Order: sequence, then C-alpha cells, then structure tokens
Amino acid sequence: MHICTDIAELRRNVQAWKKAGERVALVPTMGNLHRGHLRLVQAAKQHAQRVVVSVFVNPLQFNEAADFKAYPRTLDDDAQQLRAVATDLLFAPDVDVIYPRGQAGNTKVLVPGISDVLEGEHRPGHFTGVATVVAKLFNMVQPDVALFGEKDFQQLLLIRRMAADLDLPIEIISVATEREADGLAMSSRNSRLSAEQRQLAPVIYQTLRTLQRQLVQGDHRYTILEQQAVAALNQAGFRAEYVAVRRAADLQPATPDDTTQVVLLAAWLGQIRLIDNLMLALNPR
Repeated sequence: MHICTDIAELRRNVQAWKKAGERVALVPTMGNLHRGHLRLVQAAKQHAQRVVVSVFVNPLQFNEAADFKAYPRTLDDDAQQLRAVATDLLFAPDVDVIYPRGQAGNTKVLVPGISDVLEGEHRPGHFTGVATVVAKLFNMVQPDVALFGEKDFQQLLLIRRMAADLDLPIEIISVATEREADGLAMSSRNSRLSAEQRQLAPVIYQTLRTLQRQLVQGDHRYTILEQQAVAALNQAGFRAEYVAVRRAADLQPATPDDTTQVVLLAAWLGQIRLIDNLMLALNPR
C-alpha cells in the first residue's frame, strides 16, 4: 500500500492507474477505522481495480473545537488495517494541504434543503463542511466511484445531491450499516464510551426497531411515535436531540403514501453524541 500526503503524488498514482485502463474507487474517512470502514473498502473492490482511502479529520465540519480535538487519531493503526484488506493507496493530508488559505478563506459548497434539517439543524454549518471537503477530495482523486456508509444517511443523501447538482462523473455507492452483535451501529465515537455507557448504547437500536415495527404495522401517528421514542431514550439515560420519521428520498416529513421511509435518531450519552437510522419499505395505503 502506498501512503501519500500531498495532492501531486496522489494524482500521479491515480493517473497512472487510469492510463492503464483501471477504475478507481474512493472511500473517504476521518480515520480511527473499524470493521464498517473495512467493509467499505471490500465493497469498493467489487466496483474498481484500485481503491484509495482518505484519512482526514476535517475541522470544517465540527461545531465545537473540543469535539474536533477529542476525535481519535490512529493513523498507524488505520494504515495497518488498510494494508490487511489490500488497499492500494492511503491519502492522509495535513489540514494545510486541504485548506491552504485557511478554513475561513476557503471556497465552500452548500447543498440547500438537505443541509438545513435534522443534523443540519442541530449542527449548523456541519454539512457545508462535509460537502466542501468531499467535493475537494472528489476533485483531488477524480474517482470513478465513491463509497459511503448508510449509518450517516443524511450525509449520503447530501453527497448524492451534490454530485448530481455539480454534474460530477462519479457513481455514489452506499453500503449497509455495520453493527455490533447487540445492534449498536459501528462508529469511531464508540471507542470513547465508558464500559457502563457501552452497555446502555444498544438502547438506540432497540428504540429504532420498536418504532420500525410500529410503522410497518400501519401506525401513522408520526409525531406521537417520535415523541414516545424521545421520552423512552431520555428515561433510559440518554439526552435525545431528535427522533424523526422521514421520506427516504429527500428527508421530507413522512406521509402514509410513502413507499420507503427512514427513521433517524441522534442522542447524547454523556459527552458522546451517537446517531443511527433504519430504513423501511412500506405498502402505501
């Protein structure tokens, strides 16, 4: 596996592969890799001959400096894991490579609509940071395909919309959420949970499953169901930010006529913010 930190070297490698007629896949990450990230790499190999993984903790998408500082950085371990799954190139740039004129002076990408609800409402500016860094990585790597996990469902929709609106010739492929045996969605933030918090964390998935069953059974009292789920989480020891039932295509409020819906959730467990979601296919009335 080749490791590089500057754009020119990255592009030389990618251009050589493309000159040889090979397809290139990109898996953008912020590092502290787990099995879910490795599943993305393995899926990428089904769509391209070469796989680039980026590891960059993007300051532009953090709302709080303390959260950015506390985010786990494990590059040596990440590299070891990526070698084990035969990644071709690890791109691990410094902040000044991505933002040479600083974050404030950098051109930014705004995806309207999707950026403003749910995560966007609770984390103002977050999705501008996400869209900006992903757009830059797309332009740096110029992959044929890019892979993203479904755990960050709103992010996935945002990137699909951005790629379509900017006419980027990149296929966006989603990969199902990787879960622990008790249902907890794998996340780099899970490593910061205490032993007691880790025991409690699967309640998030259980809450989503309960709501999923209610919806599949035909309960359309969306607001009431959301409120009940929030109350259940808070009673269990979480601090819920939102539980929302939305139309899967665009995150608009759900209606009984939807064929696919998604239940999304964000809740704090101590100082750790966890998100998750579940998709469901329905027979509209």
